[in-house]
Amino acid sequence: MWTVIYIAPTAKMAETIRKRLTEEGFLIKIRSVNLSKQQYEILVPSGELEEVQEVFNSIIRP
Repeated sequence: MWTVIYIAPTAKMAETIRKRLTEEGFLIKIRSVNLSKQQYEILVPSGELEEVQEVFNSIIRP
């Protein structure tokens, strides 16, 4: 099962986050939330949620 960890405001930001988390060895999915608002959900496997959150926090808040 997949869990949303973040909603990115742009496709570029979503792709940057996906790239960084993938480089750390995590499986990542990006899903468009609403085409009119151009928001993108960043999803991770539920079993990896805590590990991904630690790395994600270091990406968002360096």
